[in-house]
Amino acid sequence: MKYINKETGKRIGSKDELSKEHSKKLKDEDPILRNASKTENLEEFSAMDPPGAYDEERILGSDYDHMNGFLQSLMDEHKEVIEKVKNFDEALVKFRESGFAFTHEIDLAFNSFFVYFDEHIIPHNRKEERHYFRILHERLIESGEHGKGDEPSTAIDLMEDDHTKFVQLASLSFNLLGLGTRLKDLDSRVMTFDLAFNTGRELTELLRLHIFREDETLFPLSQQLLTDEDFQIINGTK
Repeated sequence: MKYINKETGKRIGSKDELSKEHSKKLKDEDPILRNASKTENLEEFSAMDPPGAYDEERILGSDYDHMNGFLQSLMDEHKEVIEKVKNFDEALVKFRESGFAFTHEIDLAFNSFFVYFDEHIIPHNRKEERHYFRILHERLIESGEHGKGDEPSTAIDLMEDDHTKFVQLASLSFNLLGLGTRLKDLDSRVMTFDLAFNTGRELTELLRLHIFREDETLFPLSQQLLTDEDFQIINGTK
């Protein structure tokens, strides 16, 4: 694998565990997590087993045709991301089923995903972070959709945390795959590839969940709360 991630300025490491205090805060105060999970214990929450996040009764639902053009563009990009994630996920499964043997097809799929992550997913996240997240965070606070405290948290805090975890998980998965190919000891190689597999699967599930939350909850909220002037700033026309 020849890919080199050019955007790993953030710390590389294993998944950050949600502290009990922060978990309770998210469960009680964050509008998206509150909407996604009302009764489950968030201390057991993980990207691999999202607590009721896909329950249709707990989402606002998107209306693409009536969305602002900026939100439509994000949703269009999400469709492509989902397809790339699907291909990567399928390659991971084939990799494990083959006994962690690299084939040309698997190697191509892995390389294609990591390049796509670097060249498309990271720029997509930056586009969201540049103005959109900042402005929506302000509107969520104004509307009362926030936690309590001197620095009230909103759904944007969760979305930004996800963006950081994307980089960490992608970097960790890629580095473990590269490391495994250089290990001569069979047991060590299998253990490393297995960890790379699990980290990669966690990344794909987190990406799917993140996109679902944005498409079905965050973007509809944005359409309700953001003004025409807000969208002009977000779109760079003001």
